[in-house]
Formats: sequence, structure tokens, C-alpha cells
Amino acid sequence: MPSSSQSSTDPAVQTFEAALNGRALAMADACTRCGKCVEVCPVTGPGGLTPEELQNPAAVIDGIIDIVRTGQVRTNDGNEAARKWANACILSGECIKACDYGVNPRFLLHMARVQMARRSDAAVQRKNGVDGFRKVAREVTHLSRIQLDDALLQRLGQGAKQASGAEEPPDFVFYTGCNVLKTPHIALLALDIMDALGVTYEVMGGPTHCCGIVQMRAGDVATSGRVAEGTLDKLSRSKSGQVLSWCPSCQVQFAETTLPTIERTRGARPFEMTPFTLFIRKNLDRLRPLLREPVPMRIALHRHPGIHGVVEAAEDILRAVPGIEIVDLHQPAVGLQANSIRVLPAYRRQLQEQELETAAAVGVDALVAVYHSDHRELCAHERDWPLRIMNIYEIIGASMGLRRDDRFKRLKMMQDADAILADCRDLVEAHGLDVETTRTAIEAMLEEQPAPLRGAPLRPGDDAR
Repeated sequence: MPSSSQSSTDPAVQTFEAALNGRALAMADACTRCGKCVEVCPVTGPGGLTPEELQNPAAVIDGIIDIVRTGQVRTNDGNEAARKWANACILSGECIKACDYGVNPRFLLHMARVQMARRSDAAVQRKNGVDGFRKVAREVTHLSRIQLDDALLQRLGQGAKQASGAEEPPDFVFYTGCNVLKTPHIALLALDIMDALGVTYEVMGGPTHCCGIVQMRAGDVATSGRVAEGTLDKLSRSKSGQVLSWCPSCQVQFAETTLPTIERTRGARPFEMTPFTLFIRKNLDRLRPLLREPVPMRIALHRHPGIHGVVEAAEDILRAVPGIEIVDLHQPAVGLQANSIRVLPAYRRQLQEQELETAAAVGVDALVAVYHSDHRELCAHERDWPLRIMNIYEIIGASMGLRRDDRFKRLKMMQDADAILADCRDLVEAHGLDVETTRTAIEAMLEEQPAPLRGAPLRPGDDAR
């Protein structure tokens, strides 16, 4: 990585990679190394930092800055603690709130991980990025198609583009990201709610609109930049100027990495991106008259604070639904979403088991999540616990008279790849899906079970504590 004095500030000559490096170095220069970000982080312990290392938080963040600048982890001067902290980051965002100087420590941790990944051979970086992207594309494509017909796939922006016939550009682009398409009922409910609000939109997402995060994690920054810029240009072509995001990892990738970097290379941001739940909260006065049907339920909200304000917005929206009582389980709220905690598998399992046990003990009717990855990981537990696993928009939809079947949950609760394939045979044939590739995607769905189901054998990779 070049020094900050070497990076050009002329947008006409900067590549995405150079601009990103320049941003990282400028952020590193702005950091005072006070160590507050380390002190407030909820996963330094689960991430393996020792009490001795935590006694000097300034040294830990100093190590992060050293990695950002050099890409090296020098174990003889304390940087090993920084390596552990960077690899344990679950994107909770507490570090951002703790900084008094406008620095984004989460971005610095991200860039430290990228730098560590870039120590591998460039060909290895590219291969890892390609393999990761293909895995996502395979699973998204096959899991969505064993649940949806062509008409619903098109509604979610997949398949042949339908001419809208609209003379005016839509109010918003609704950007699904990739993985919500595995649980399509959630995205479809979001569209139904926008229809009811009279909001016009164009849907974009899926593997053809990748945010570039998979390639970035692999260290292939140049490819990540090309992918992200291609998607950004597609999102910009709507001329709406506003993009509503569903996926929290896409939101963070665009808001903290891509858009600020593009601003350096092009001199301006083509749009701003707003999380969908924050958009709904902003329009709660318009939504409230549509919440006509009581939904008499005691629920607990599954919480992740990684995007500021989303948990609070979800609570405000749910309180507007007649009949809903929110019960605070007093459980740790950490991470960007469930999938972000995969870097700490034992901790992730512990959190989920503890939350389920507490929810059952206090007698809630449902454990309600905001994001799709939470739903994927938790939903099959409905088979074994005396409560439902739901998404927030299922509750909002019920009050509005809107319903979408949760086929993902029904399939996952089968816990048998052959049974799932048999159940979905008509759609497999209708979409011309390869059976063995579909089976691989289904097996990946079943393996995404951090807290094993009751009575189920441990799967490979489960923590056998």
C-alpha cells in the first residue's frame, strides 16, 4: 500500500484500488490510537484477546493501523492481538459510536482483513473470490427457484426484465442484494408494503448485481472494485437518486467502502443508500392507517445493532401494529446480522441457544428477526421450540392483510435433502435445474445451522461443547 503522500487526489487518474488505499491511509492518519474502540468491542474476549493484551487497547488499534499500512502482522511487537481482533470483527459498530474523532474503526478493521488476505498470491486471491462468488450464485439461484415461479422471480428482478411502461422514473430502486432471495417471502412482503404505500420502485439484485464484498474479502480489490462499479452504474441508471437496501452487509459495503471510494474517483456519489427498515420508519405515519388488523402476539425482537437505528426503527414499527407486545429478553445484541458472527462459531451457537431458551422460558409467541440471515439460521428451530420464528415484515403484512408463504422455513424443517428435492420436483423441472447442483445448494441450506436442532446429530463444523 502506498503512503498517503503518494496517492493521487485527482479523480481523473485514480483507480478504485488506489482511491480505496488512499481512504484507508487517511483514516489511519486521523486515528489518535486512544483505544476506546477496543474497549467497547463486544467480541474481544470471544475473539481470543488475552486479559494482558486488553490492558493496552491503544497497542491493539496501533497494530491495526500498522497492518493497514504495511499488510504485515509482526507478532513480536503486539500485532498478533490486532490480527485476532480484526478476524473476530462481527461488524457490531460499537467502535464507531465510541470514536470522538470521526474515525470509522470498523472500516479500518475491514481494511486490515483485506490487507492480510492480499498477502497471498494474486492468483489465489482471484480464485478465492471466484469460488466464493460462484458458491453464492449457485445457492441463491437454486434456492430461489425451488420456491418461486417465473412471475415471482421476475418481480424480484430475476430473469428477463419486464417493460414497466412507466413514463416517469420510479421513486426508488429497491436493492435486494443476493442472499435475501433464498428467503424470497421476506423480499416479496417488502414490495407488497411499498405497493400499499403507493411507492414506485424498480427491483435490482441477485448475483448479476453483486456488491463486490466476496471478492474484497478474498483480497482481490481490483475485481471487487470493477464488480461494485458495474452494479453501482446499474443502480444509478434508474435516475431516481435514491436506493433502498435490504441486505445489511451490502449496505455497509456500499456506504462505508464503495460509495466513498467512488466519490474520490468520480468526484461525486451517484446516489445514497437507505436501509429498508429505516425507510419504513420514516414513513410510519403513512403506514399506520394501513395497520388495520390486530395481531395479538407477545414477541421478542432478535437484535443486531450493526446499522445505527435499525433495531430502534423495528421496535417503533412493531409497536404500531395493534395487538403486538414486545418482550425484552435482555440478551446480548451484537453483530451486523447472524451471518456476520460466523467468524466466531462457538460464540454464535451460544448466543442462539441462550436466546431460544430465554424466549421459551418467558413464553413469547414468536422470536422475530429483521434480516434474512437471522431467519435462515433460526427458522428450523420452530420445529422443536414452543414459539414461532418470524420476520418483522410477516407481522406488518398480517396487520395489512398481506401474506406470503414462508416456503424456506417449511423446506428447512424437513431436514432431508431428498425429501426437499421431491417436494420441489415440479419447480426443479420447470426451471431446468440440474438436480445434483440443486442438491448441493439444499445441503448448504441444511448445514447453515449454528445451534443444532434438538435431537439432531451435530453436523460437520458444529461446536461439540
